[in-house]
Amino acid sequence: MDLFAEFISRAVMQGTPLLLGAVGEIITEKSGNLNLGIPGIMYVGAISGVIGAFFYENSSIYVPFLGVIIALLSCLIGALLASLIYCFLTITLRANQNVTGLALTTFGVGFGNFFGGSLIKVTKSTVPYISLSDTGDAFAATLPFAENLGWFGTLFFSYGFLVYLAIAIAILASVFLNRTRTGLHLRAVGENPATADAAGINVTKYKYFATCAGGMIAGLGGLYFIMDYMGGIWSNNGFGDRGWLAIAIVIFAIWRPKLAIPASYLFGALYILFNYMNMSMQMIPILQMLPYVVTIAALIFTSVRKKRENQPPASLGLSYFREER
Repeated sequence: MDLFAEFISRAVMQGTPLLLGAVGEIITEKSGNLNLGIPGIMYVGAISGVIGAFFYENSSIYVPFLGVIIALLSCLIGALLASLIYCFLTITLRANQNVTGLALTTFGVGFGNFFGGSLIKVTKSTVPYISLSDTGDAFAATLPFAENLGWFGTLFFSYGFLVYLAIAIAILASVFLNRTRTGLHLRAVGENPATADAAGINVTKYKYFATCAGGMIAGLGGLYFIMDYMGGIWSNNGFGDRGWLAIAIVIFAIWRPKLAIPASYLFGALYILFNYMNMSMQMIPILQMLPYVVTIAALIFTSVRKKRENQPPASLGLSYFREER
């Protein structure tokens, strides 16, 4: 039971950055914007938080609570600026969303590696990473009684605060999209921006709002991975392909934030499954393929059923030209 609890706990931790990235992308796509720059935005959010924490940790006085706040604010500002670049290019200038998103991902990864490498040189480190252990410990702090509850504590109380915040964000996003007037207007913009515009809804404002909010949520996913999961350690290209898995989860969760919660944890479990299986080295690459195989299967299943409620917004990926209304 303890081993099973440990596996589920690691799956939740592995799935949390995917959950934040997926929820951010769902909100963005509900407005009709296909932001393939989410992996880059997660990189920018992560390195922005690292930069803020780095300078604060090297100040004369360090308070863990302030370290967390500074890292969070730096992450959100960095992710917001990256999202605004995408918004300006695709909404204001009406550039191709696919090309812009891919360019933003390339930019974000390069941005993170450049400044991450610069910080490593500043510290004159002999290893290819920097460690912000004080801030990492603050992010990963758990409830003090978790260790006394055995497997139950491991399953439910052994996480940093961002894990619980990610679940809350997913639930609130679902309520926002389905139970509020603003959420209804946002979905209308994603389905048919011309009709929404004719009804008096400011299409540009809603697209900017959804894309920026989604980008900031995704940025938190990058920050969580570095500060909590990695214990405050930044290494270039250490984030891997998790940003792309977050986009895949959007399809798997059929554009529903609440479904992104179990989907993300499932992907997290598949991502680390090979660590808990006793098998030959030749079989490990097959297990590592499972998240991508599941994504393909989900895409096929969604396409075959053709239920309208399981399909993406009708105007997803299309720029809106008011003159064509």
